[in-house]
Amino acid sequence: MLYQIHEWQRAFLGPLSHFADANAKMLNDPSSPLAQWPGIERWAAGFELMHRIGKDYEKPEFDIHQAIAHDHEIAIVERVALDKPFCQLKRFKRFSDDPDTIEKMKNDPVVLVVAPLSGHHSTLLRDTVRTLLRDHKVYITDWVDARMIPASAGSFGLDDYVAYVQEFIRHIGADSLHVISVCQPTVPVLAAISLMASRGETTPRSMTMMGGPIDPRRSPTSVNNLATRQPLSWFKGNVIHTVPSNYPGAGREVYPGFLQHAGFIAMNPSRHLNSHWDFYQDLVRGDLDDAESHRKFYDEYNAVLDMPAQFYLDTIAKVFQQFLLPRGVWDVAGERVDPSAIKHTALLTVEGELDDISGLGQTEAAHDLCTGIPARSRMHRVIEGAGHYGIFSGRRWRETVYPQVRDFIRQFDQRKA
Repeated sequence: MLYQIHEWQRAFLGPLSHFADANAKMLNDPSSPLAQWPGIERWAAGFELMHRIGKDYEKPEFDIHQAIAHDHEIAIVERVALDKPFCQLKRFKRFSDDPDTIEKMKNDPVVLVVAPLSGHHSTLLRDTVRTLLRDHKVYITDWVDARMIPASAGSFGLDDYVAYVQEFIRHIGADSLHVISVCQPTVPVLAAISLMASRGETTPRSMTMMGGPIDPRRSPTSVNNLATRQPLSWFKGNVIHTVPSNYPGAGREVYPGFLQHAGFIAMNPSRHLNSHWDFYQDLVRGDLDDAESHRKFYDEYNAVLDMPAQFYLDTIAKVFQQFLLPRGVWDVAGERVDPSAIKHTALLTVEGELDDISGLGQTEAAHDLCTGIPARSRMHRVIEGAGHYGIFSGRRWRETVYPQVRDFIRQFDQRKA
């Protein structure tokens, strides 16, 4: 019922948001006589703020069409390499008309970026992808909004996530692949590669794990505490809802995006309130660059997706409450996950010093589990002054983290014996 109430509210706010947008554009139009009225900039700013608070935020595009590779500008074409009901494997194909650049790009390492299925769309890793394209052939997991997936497609749990990762690795080719997992997928990625190793399959050349809850018992954050404070039945009864009839996924049980977004805001409400007030002030002052930065950030931040209920509940129970992976008692589809079976995949873990989502030591714990990987093939890095998002997006990612990730991948980008 809560989901339906949200839809009624959205339907009510929609016309008001469009009305506010039209008024803001009219009052900002220099050719309009109203634009000359004294103090009109405050009215225009107020209408735009009203529009942005009430509008729907659709999934953003990756919008990566050019990049710099080997000191040359290249063209990028986004393609679907593999289409699954709950995820598309996307490839960012690079093109150049410079023969030397083409030859160099042929020898670049292949990277699979496994994005989180945790509220925001995979486009949150746009900066991660754009930076990697300088020196790599890049794939990414682009998860589908669960409300858009018909109930006939069945359920999707944590075991299915692990199976998807394995299928993507096999599709690309493990022998020439480096896997980068960001935040939540560090756990299923480690499970996927562990199971492949246990079966004697070829595993990727390296895996880079960034800010993920391999062992949430270490340096628990408010996110970890929330997951352990309530029993699983509380999550089932309070955050799981049914998709209403106006979406293709009608009848599917999900953790709705709007509830996740409310949780994001509740973690730091004053910050978001101040940010919107600053946006209003920037519009009044005519500071268009800062105003545009606000728009870009919240266009991404406010765009959320519904998570499949089974996947969310599995993650709460198995990762954050029962700690199955670090305890060595996790079975996926009847197979025991044994990270010590991994022997030919190098491991890099990256943590932010100020990460308030995955605390210090949670990702580093992978080294204690992956005892079969030689010490010379393992590396851990703590990024000073970096929060959670800073290790994969923004200036610190581009200037500090990325060079270390790039060099690590290059170090192990050779045929395994």
